[in-house]
Amino acid sequence: MMNFDNEANRADLLEREIRGEFPDDKGRYGPFGGRYVPETLIPALERLDAGIKRWLKDPEYQAELTRELNTWVGRPTPLSYAHTLSARWGAHVWMKREDLAHTGAHKINSAMGQALLAKRLGAKRVVAETGAGQHGVASAAACARLGLPCTVYMGAVDIERQAPNVGRMKLMGATVVPVTGGDQTLRAAVDEAIRDWVTDPNGTYYLLGSAIGPHPYPYLVRELQSIIGRESRQQMLAQAGGLPQAVYACVGGGSNAIGMFYPFVGDKDVEIYGVEAGGRGSGLGDNSATLSYGTPGVLQGAFSLLLQDAHGQIQETHSVSAGLDYPGVGPEHAFLKTIGRVSYESIGDDESLEALEELSQAEGILPAIETAHAFAAVRAYAKRHPGSRILVGLSGRGDKDMPTLTRTLLKGKL
Repeated sequence: MMNFDNEANRADLLEREIRGEFPDDKGRYGPFGGRYVPETLIPALERLDAGIKRWLKDPEYQAELTRELNTWVGRPTPLSYAHTLSARWGAHVWMKREDLAHTGAHKINSAMGQALLAKRLGAKRVVAETGAGQHGVASAAACARLGLPCTVYMGAVDIERQAPNVGRMKLMGATVVPVTGGDQTLRAAVDEAIRDWVTDPNGTYYLLGSAIGPHPYPYLVRELQSIIGRESRQQMLAQAGGLPQAVYACVGGGSNAIGMFYPFVGDKDVEIYGVEAGGRGSGLGDNSATLSYGTPGVLQGAFSLLLQDAHGQIQETHSVSAGLDYPGVGPEHAFLKTIGRVSYESIGDDESLEALEELSQAEGILPAIETAHAFAAVRAYAKRHPGSRILVGLSGRGDKDMPTLTRTLLKGKL
């Protein structure tokens, strides 16, 4: 393990991160990341790694991806000024509107990029996992667009609380497989998708939705999602007159957050904050705040921070938001926390629902519950730093959360 207590060492690691030296040739971000998988998957991962090196920067691939993102996904997504919240909170709040991308969230950026890559790798079918359903919908949409059969694994608990997205996936031709084992949420869905992939690693492409898993997935997802931060950076300079003092995004596995954060890592005057699901408390099993309460370990192919007990047993998690309900986090987030470049905090269920209601009524935007966690943290930052310029990733819209909101915020009002 590297020595992170030494300030000079942390500064050196940050400079290497800014220069793009991570992941290294072993797929590691400092000590985090790597590849911990069955031997049967090593050839598939090596083939994927070779495909990324061949295609990701290829002009024809980039041209096709850009065309799909611009004409089908709807990029660039807008940067909106939150007039009412800014006046109320005493700071200038700017929202990166990934909720306005096709399918309603940031997940489509990576799904389309990976689906195009899958076709170039000769895949005959795609498997994916989903928690809140947004990655499942994005995968189903991208596969429908490109003519690829798609199977989505989804925990039975998430199927119940995200019913609208289940219907959307099926309407777009995807097969949705309920996962009734384990915790019946995102972790169990990832396990089942990997099991499917192992049975046919050459003919099947695993379209992983978050910045987790074995190398090269965390790198691939970061690269495809970094369009969020690149666009945001340009838009802030053009519309707000300068870079933000603070950048915020919610963090589950970490795909929307790493996409927003990475283009700002080298801007040392920009503070960066990730917001996790604090659930109902700080005890194991009461939250999904891996970066706040986790310890190092291996989960689903990568070494990162995990919610586990003293014996290394992964613990069940809790969050009102399906998309943040995961006991691990992407290895690059663990690295950015450890070197001190990004600060991570947690917001509880009740506070996130309050922020969702306030944003809905103040700005006429119904955000995903995941996104609402970030807005709750932004509210607190704004009050501590009056007049500051804040950028927040509005990672998705909240239509999918209506069953949950009917049982919580709208209980007794309908």
